[in-house]
Amino acid sequence: MSAATLPVIDLDVFLDNDRSSDAVVQECRKASDALITYGALLLHDSRVSEEDNNVFLDLLEDYFAQPEEALKQDERPELGYQVGVTLENTEKPKCAVDEPCLNVIARLEPSERPLDITAHSPDPKCRFFWKMSERPPYETQFPALNAPNVVPQDEAIKARWTPIMEKWGKSMKDAVENLAEMAALGLGLPVDTFTNAGKYGPHLLAPTASDLVKYSKEDTILAGFHTDLNFLTIHGRSRYPGLNIWARNTGKRIPVRFPPTGRYLLVQAGKQLEHLSGGLIKAGFHEVVVNKATLEAVEKHKATFPDRPLIRISSTFFWHLSSDYDLAPLPPLKERAQALRADIINLGKVDPAEETQYTPMKVGHQVQNELKHIALMA
Repeated sequence: MSAATLPVIDLDVFLDNDRSSDAVVQECRKASDALITYGALLLHDSRVSEEDNNVFLDLLEDYFAQPEEALKQDERPELGYQVGVTLENTEKPKCAVDEPCLNVIARLEPSERPLDITAHSPDPKCRFFWKMSERPPYETQFPALNAPNVVPQDEAIKARWTPIMEKWGKSMKDAVENLAEMAALGLGLPVDTFTNAGKYGPHLLAPTASDLVKYSKEDTILAGFHTDLNFLTIHGRSRYPGLNIWARNTGKRIPVRFPPTGRYLLVQAGKQLEHLSGGLIKAGFHEVVVNKATLEAVEKHKATFPDRPLIRISSTFFWHLSSDYDLAPLPPLKERAQALRADIINLGKVDPAEETQYTPMKVGHQVQNELKHIALMA
């Protein structure tokens, strides 16, 4: 199975045609159906520049190739690492100790399971969080989740940093917000339902970095099996394969492979979308590992660019709902979720006792709860 099994949604259809046209209606329905069925999709957006993504990957490789002492200056643990850098062996995969998540793994066929994370070792990946948010015109209850950005200290990196991060971040943010509009229409909601709820969200350009010299053994876990806590996650192309996702309706592991050329992004549903939809759309499980394809890409990169750092950068953006937004299932989606709760679209058989309760809460509280599970917030 390959990522070719994921539906490809064409954002150009939505952007270039009247919202009420049959073409747009069909494409929006295809987008929402993809999220319901798979929790993920490939998004084609002609505005996205591969060159911008490459410039961004170069910058992040240079940044993470710095000595640890230089990186540590950009850490903000007192803010739950929600801006600046998170160094390796800090973040823990929630699924290692989360019972509902362990039950999902147990229901998968042994051949389709993720690499074993039960030792609960923290992930050997680093990450940088760069806010791409609009400051709310009101006093937020969650200042730590809406803190100002950290700019790296190194002069050569500092000079390139903000323009490159902002340019690539804007491409990703525009694409994911347009997809959120498509998903809303496809679900029979007003087009701005999700974008209004996320207008002041603490959106994050969130590249992760894995040292492929240090972590070069096949079957090394770089990011353990997990779901994302935000609303929608969007990824640009990485230079090294290794991302596996699980399609909700099949229980099959899908190694993500982008089409070899073209302006494509991968989108995955997160926990905030699951909560808001009452479980109609489930957050997508995924992992990042070192596999044969990763090691082949490493050898190729060493031969072609012998002077470049061997660091796997994920080109990732987390789109959030606003921290002060009241998170509760939307009634029409909750009704559909209850009607759809059939075994066929869940990962294996489901015990009715395991039914998730989507308790109303502020988005900021949901984020804080999730950060505690992954050891980023006390």
